[in-house]
Amino acid sequence: MKKIITIGLSLVSVAILSACVAQHSTDVTSPNSQKQAAMVAPKATKIPHTMTIHGDTRVDNYYWLRDDSRSDSKVLDYLSAENNYLAQTLGHTEPLQATLFDELKGRIVKDDTSVPVRKGNYYYYREVSGDNEYPVFLRSSDAAGHNKQVLLDVNDLAKGHSYYQVGGFCASPNDKLLAYSEDTLSRRLYTIKVKDLATGELLPDTITQAQGNIVWGNSNKVFYYVKKDPQTLLGYQVYRHVLGTSQAEDQLIFEEQDTSFYTYIYKSKDSDVIYVVHDATETSAVSLIDANDDNAKLKPFLARETGLEYSVAKRGDEYYVLTNWQAKNFRLMKVHQNQLGNKQLWQPVIAANDAVKLENIELFDQHLVYQQRENGLTKLTIRDLNNHKEIPLQFNDTAFMAYLSGNEMLDNDEVRLVYTSMTTPMSTLAFSLKSGQRTVLKQTEVPGYDPSLYQSERIFITARDGVKVPVSLVYRKDLFKQDGTNPLYQYGYGSYGATIDPSFRSAALSLLDRGFVYAIAHVRGSQMLGRPWYEDGKKFKKQNTFNDFIDVTQALVAKRYAAKDKVFAVGGSAGGLLMGAVINQAPELYKGVAAHVPFVDVVTTMLDSSLPLTTNEYDEWGNPNDKAYYEYMKSYSPYDQVKAQAYPNLLVTTGLHDSQVQYFEPAKWVAKLREYKTDNNKLLFKTDMKAGHGGASGRYSKLHDTALEYAFFLDLLADK
Repeated sequence: MKKIITIGLSLVSVAILSACVAQHSTDVTSPNSQKQAAMVAPKATKIPHTMTIHGDTRVDNYYWLRDDSRSDSKVLDYLSAENNYLAQTLGHTEPLQATLFDELKGRIVKDDTSVPVRKGNYYYYREVSGDNEYPVFLRSSDAAGHNKQVLLDVNDLAKGHSYYQVGGFCASPNDKLLAYSEDTLSRRLYTIKVKDLATGELLPDTITQAQGNIVWGNSNKVFYYVKKDPQTLLGYQVYRHVLGTSQAEDQLIFEEQDTSFYTYIYKSKDSDVIYVVHDATETSAVSLIDANDDNAKLKPFLARETGLEYSVAKRGDEYYVLTNWQAKNFRLMKVHQNQLGNKQLWQPVIAANDAVKLENIELFDQHLVYQQRENGLTKLTIRDLNNHKEIPLQFNDTAFMAYLSGNEMLDNDEVRLVYTSMTTPMSTLAFSLKSGQRTVLKQTEVPGYDPSLYQSERIFITARDGVKVPVSLVYRKDLFKQDGTNPLYQYGYGSYGATIDPSFRSAALSLLDRGFVYAIAHVRGSQMLGRPWYEDGKKFKKQNTFNDFIDVTQALVAKRYAAKDKVFAVGGSAGGLLMGAVINQAPELYKGVAAHVPFVDVVTTMLDSSLPLTTNEYDEWGNPNDKAYYEYMKSYSPYDQVKAQAYPNLLVTTGLHDSQVQYFEPAKWVAKLREYKTDNNKLLFKTDMKAGHGGASGRYSKLHDTALEYAFFLDLLADK
């Protein structure tokens, strides 16, 4: 869940450009005038736009910055002026940015190979090498890499594109064809292509406006995909494509009528069934397609019920159901494939526990592996399905992130997972299903990293309402004395139930080695402490998210983890909403704030159903067409609550092609902050004109974004 940025556009007079916006002119001044105006912040033209609902009128003076075509010259000129202003203001930090970039890049191994994952008759993996920005996807006949075959060289595919991403790829059941999807704009509207793996040639079949994943039917003659609405970018139609035919001939299998639902597809481990997932914030359901029948119709697993959430996994003639039915923290049930459609027939496998959240499962021929979270900590257990004996998996760190990954086959004799902590680089582990014995298959190499120099902690902070908020911390031991002198980098998210577990970030070493304490505030709105932790940070309880973050900041200063005048806060996307609310409500706590692709115009966006994600998120934020939700949203919406006061130094980034948080939200927010703020602190805004929500697509180009953010903060520390 983040960043974007490129620097170095031609210099344009900011003062004149401000007038250009109003007059639709493109005049520029002389070089001397440019130099004089170089450090003058852009000033966006004010064009009142009124919006009235529930008897309340809001005036948005910067609504004109919205251009869905992304071609309006006056809008692009304004964004370019902001980019130029940032480049000028931080020009003196370019040597520091270069140093940071070299540090960040130096911690990435140039030549690296992922652990092969068995799927069907092959082992799939990826390689990166040298200064290449993108991976090469391969397969081989065994885990040792024999008979290696290149599936996709993304470096070749990306040539000629300023942005390139492979959304997904899938080999046909007979292993002769490869369907893959690509995005060259960063709008997450994918084009699907099919490659003959024997000749390397592309088939004529081309699918546009699709989601990234593809699922083959077992005949090798058809594949399934989800088509997106080009306006809202919601995947809402499932199609079956017959090889050799045009997209116009594809058969519509399912169409979602409710715009609050996402639609996804994937295949069962035994390859017999294609799952169609219907997913809203508080309701989910599954339908089935017989993968062995090229004319199969959709079959509901269970009719949708508002508030009922479940997912399924097939093993033999039974389905295992992970569900919140009569279980706030979820439980596991199972049902025979001949008894679908009635949840009263579900049989218990793992009981509900109000103190422990059941998060995920992995099925094998003779074993079940299940993942739980208790008091914020992950637990994984192997259960023998024949004798019901259990083996709890053991880990080294007290606080860590672990998740199941790479378990594509039912007949595995081991379970794989990814493991990391704030001092342990990303590792791929395998545990024997019979004995629980652990094998480290790979740990990401981090050149120059000595884990003995760093210390991680997990503490609890008491929030203003008495609730204890978990916080994960890491610092360099020889540079930290807990005497109230260290700078603090505090990260937060707190929405959608997304849990930001304590994990290793090699980039963070550049801050830790300069004396920073790095903290993750596990605020309400995540599921760090189970489903109730999420419920307590959404809709009418969203303010808890902001209070928690602020209270963590104050407590870390009070406990002398940080100096009160050296606190920096960071969040992206919905975490950018968190940043916007925090600097409105407690700006005095922060020296600097970075808000990446921030969701800050909550009310206007949630009233506009034409925008991506809006309707799907009513259950997250509420529907402002309801007056009560409207008033509550408005009370914290960062854009609506900007006021005349001093704000921290602020770095805001976005991508012109962002498909999730549209670029004009942060653009308007920055313009309004410039109008209202009463301080002389820095307010810098960067638009990556080539990227979207996830930022640049290359593995090294992304590092420029991080280097910019770190340089911004370090420069503020030096400017005492």
